[in-house]
Amino acid sequence: MKNIVFFGTGAVAAEYTSYIEDSDWGKDAELVIKGYITTDESGIEGWNNYKFEKPFLGVWKDYVIEENDYFVLAFSNPKAKRFLIQDICARNGKFLNLIHPTAIIARTVKIGIGNLIGPYVMVGPNVILGDFNLLTSQTIISHDSIIGDCNFFSTSIICGHTKVGNDNFWGVKSTTVPNITIGNRNTIQAGMIVDKNTGDDTTIFYRFKEKVLAIPFNS
Repeated sequence: MKNIVFFGTGAVAAEYTSYIEDSDWGKDAELVIKGYITTDESGIEGWNNYKFEKPFLGVWKDYVIEENDYFVLAFSNPKAKRFLIQDICARNGKFLNLIHPTAIIARTVKIGIGNLIGPYVMVGPNVILGDFNLLTSQTIISHDSIIGDCNFFSTSIICGHTKVGNDNFWGVKSTTVPNITIGNRNTIQAGMIVDKNTGDDTTIFYRFKEKVLAIPFNS
């Protein structure tokens, strides 16, 4: 059995708690939720709000790591993730990938560590997926794409032969055309189609121009 320690008490922790506890996934995969920790005591507010059954384990600085603990970074902020990854590793903490059983992962995919892959996600052939990415339900990473670390994909579609760097936020239903490169620390707003190469530290948002075709009504 693996004892899951969720880092965070917000919506991401609540969703993955539900996936594990409200189905057979946890039992079949021998996953047991040990509890929840945060960087400060205010985390207990989220714990109360989502009515978690497993305990709030307190703050990270006071937490004593046990041998069978596996940490799950259940939040999207990449800067906070990177700080905690370094700190947890310095204390010999361990991570694992949480991959929902309904996800379809091609056998040729190479996956790092610490990734959260939600229900009905599809990751295609020859994809390279780095570390600590969060793929929410129904996200698609198409064939031959290369994905870096600490990216957040919100029901997004990454088309084939796309390269994505690190620490990017992909809004709901955002997508790409094939064969483009996205840098680091970008924000792609909901519904956007990224159709050209993008560097670093950019927010992608544009208004769609509409053509209205007026058809006269003959009575």
